[in-house]
Amino acid sequence: MRRLFRYCYRIPLVLLHAFIGLPMVLLFLNPWTARFTVFGEPLNQWAVGVWSRLLLRIFGLRARRFGTPLPGAVLFVANHVSWLDISVLHSQRWMGFVAKAEIERWPLIGTVVSHAGTIYHHRGDNASLHGVMHQMLNRLQSGLAVGVFPEGRTLSGERIGVFHARIFQPAVLANCPAQPVAIKYGEKGSAQTQMAFAPREHFFGNLVRVLGEPSRVCEVHFLEPVAASDDGRRKMADLCRQRIVDVMAVS
Repeated sequence: MRRLFRYCYRIPLVLLHAFIGLPMVLLFLNPWTARFTVFGEPLNQWAVGVWSRLLLRIFGLRARRFGTPLPGAVLFVANHVSWLDISVLHSQRWMGFVAKAEIERWPLIGTVVSHAGTIYHHRGDNASLHGVMHQMLNRLQSGLAVGVFPEGRTLSGERIGVFHARIFQPAVLANCPAQPVAIKYGEKGSAQTQMAFAPREHFFGNLVRVLGEPSRVCEVHFLEPVAASDDGRRKMADLCRQRIVDVMAVS
């Protein structure tokens, strides 16, 4: 009964966010608006942050930040739980994401992240991966932030997968730090499995199910950065993963 009640007011809000909020935010996503600032942030990046925070609230999520995201050129690396992870991070700090190409076709999220500078990767395509790494390096060298999910895909929410070291190579070449970010849904991460994709659950099915979930907090932990290492990308990947694992283990 409570789930039905939540659908009654959240579905209209999602539609308003899609058909009114989305066109409005897209108006701000152009090079011209980047010349203006709001609260010290470029207008286009501020608009993405506001849109993302509103989307989270519609889904009953209240973002709570711990720690401080680094400014300038930094590789943000986070655990991957839900398709909402991108909005969770955008609600705290603008960054251009590296994401699988399928996201471009997702409603709401796909449109915004595409216009917000997402770098799309076609899985299994080495030429695509080479292009992704080149774009990441260019952005980092230009002083911009890049966000990645080193696990490569969402998991069940019960564990943190292996971090693929190759994605850290642009940070090594650009000599910029990687900052691990732990995303915990629910108080102390109690709702990781509820937010994650269930077995054989497609995007729309997950969207509808999550839309009916109870309101809860979403903790975003910006952890101690890992400097670009002369020892290579594997060391950076392992350190970032361990710092996220340590935070996830705290209950």
